[in-house]
Amino acid sequence: MSRRVLLCLSSLSAFSFAWAAPPAPTQNSPLPMRQVFAPLALPDASNRYRSGSGLPGPDYWQNRVDYGIQARIDTASHVLHGDETVTYTNNSPDALDELWVQLDQNIYKEGARSGYANPERHPHYTDGMTIERVALIQNGHETPLKPLISDTRMQVRLPSALAAHGGKLKLHVVWHHTIPGVWGGRTAVTPVKDGEIYEVAQWYPRLNVYDDKRGWDTLPYLGQEFFLDYGDFDYAITVPWNFTVVGSGALTNPQDVLTAAERSRLAEAGRSDKRVMIRNLQDVTDPSSHAARSGEKTWRFHMQNTRDVSFAASPAFLWDAAKIDLPPLSPAPGMKPVPRLAMSVYPREGIGTQKWDRSTEYVKHAIEYFSEQWFPYPWPNAVNLGGHGAGMEYPGIVFDGYEDHDAQLFWISTHELGHGWFPMIVGTNERRDAFMDEGFNTFIDAYASQHFNHGEYAPKKDSEFAPKTGRPADDIIPILTDPNAPSLMTPSELVAEKYRHSVTYFKSAYGLMLLREQILGPDRFDPAFRRYIRAWSFRHPGPSDFFRFMSSETGEDLTWFWRGWYFENWWPDYALDKASYVDNDPKKGVEIVVRNKGKLLLPVVLRLDYADGTHAERRIPTESWYLHDHVTVAFPGGPTLSRAVLDPDHALPEPDRSDNVRNLDTTAHP
Repeated sequence: MSRRVLLCLSSLSAFSFAWAAPPAPTQNSPLPMRQVFAPLALPDASNRYRSGSGLPGPDYWQNRVDYGIQARIDTASHVLHGDETVTYTNNSPDALDELWVQLDQNIYKEGARSGYANPERHPHYTDGMTIERVALIQNGHETPLKPLISDTRMQVRLPSALAAHGGKLKLHVVWHHTIPGVWGGRTAVTPVKDGEIYEVAQWYPRLNVYDDKRGWDTLPYLGQEFFLDYGDFDYAITVPWNFTVVGSGALTNPQDVLTAAERSRLAEAGRSDKRVMIRNLQDVTDPSSHAARSGEKTWRFHMQNTRDVSFAASPAFLWDAAKIDLPPLSPAPGMKPVPRLAMSVYPREGIGTQKWDRSTEYVKHAIEYFSEQWFPYPWPNAVNLGGHGAGMEYPGIVFDGYEDHDAQLFWISTHELGHGWFPMIVGTNERRDAFMDEGFNTFIDAYASQHFNHGEYAPKKDSEFAPKTGRPADDIIPILTDPNAPSLMTPSELVAEKYRHSVTYFKSAYGLMLLREQILGPDRFDPAFRRYIRAWSFRHPGPSDFFRFMSSETGEDLTWFWRGWYFENWWPDYALDKASYVDNDPKKGVEIVVRNKGKLLLPVVLRLDYADGTHAERRIPTESWYLHDHVTVAFPGGPTLSRAVLDPDHALPEPDRSDNVRNLDTTAHP
């Protein structure tokens, strides 16, 4: 919401509203307006777990999952072997007689549901995830359990129920799976000149969420990312001696896997605002640049309070890093403090002054900007990986393309890193409500594009995530007026690929921009949005929580906006019906009749342009249309009027603007 100077007028009090007598009812007034402004039944009722204010309720609970994982990559066969111990804490009020586990690698298995739902995504197959052993650990002894596997889910029936309100158990799972080739997308093996790049994600059996909304949330994995509980991770990756591994969290055994030179360079990077090369091109081809010359090395990582971890491994990596200017984190018990680093790893193919040479600059900016603007980054490192180009996010690490360059590399890196806030910190359910992570993140990274290096890459206009013309009000119109376009509240898997970016990303992001800039203003929106992030950090809000919170926190009944923008694809449509002087005398004032023809009743600015080059503006609020479809706006006397204009800054997504301009002779000008 911009601030405007009103010229040639003594004060705001000189303006007044005068209600015109309502004409004969139209389709929009007054009965249809009852539909626009009627109470809205949100999908989830408020209760002791989720309050009417949109905050977590006094009895809000969330289960916890801690992981200890040992994994090894057999580079000859591309098979990953894994062994994990899961500590599951049941904080719910319910005793649990079963656990549900996600096996995302089964999406690549022939006959998987995803192959029918989205056949274009995976043209090849693997055998999926082979579960070798599942056992319950009690008093140091293991009791084998027989799992029931259904597509990408595994049900583990417990011999006795896990107690409510804090009951704990340990589950031991041994598995293996083949890592797909580049066709795998979010997990893949990519050949480059100096070897292969392993991008390993969604790679271990992960506990489903059990929550107050629907118990076990067991949607099959069809491609819409994930929904997970939080916990601490200790994981170890064993690879050949000449591999470099980067991953979520902090490397805990640098003395075992890095040379003295590499450790010294990392320490230097922790003091530098400019990137420091940890491994350069010469190191990639020099065997003596590694801490070992044969066999295998095991890289160990630790990450606290996260919903997931991922990693990348390759003999081809160049590696650079710079410090993140944020307060140091308190280390985990028994660990030494480590500098907080922005890092990039990529093959020689990514080298270039406008290519991956600038990646760490982009990482550093994104983490520092989002931390200052919205919520402090909670983890030690942020890694940008140049691989085959999945454009995918995980806590502490993102997977991008080594061929990306210039603005595209900045935009994709910033977008994927922004997912650290949505949904890695604010843990929304991506499989059901993708607009709450993709759209919310697109919203914050659009402002990051404006902020970086005095707008070097602004406005953000790449084809996937943002408007193409630089004018969002124009770009959103085809979606609003498309009768087949889904609404934002459509379940994620029911949004066709044709609409996924335009609706899930762009419409969601633009809705928040309208809320911030046209409805509430930054002074109200920004503190509320920051508190929403704080209140729901490392928790699981749903759409109803967000809608309630923003209405309560900003002091605005936004029911009409939630309904029109999120539940429907409505748009605004205003018209100037009449512009006339009072008693035909400019000195006595001007009366402008504005008519509403739409259902999304965004506040609209009415501007008068005077013949002497000055202008005056008035903002018509949403409440103007409660009972009327016409309103008369009276301006005080002044210079001769040149024309009246609705929405002069073209801020609203109005498909038909032909009746937004009117001269005093009442002739419309498009």
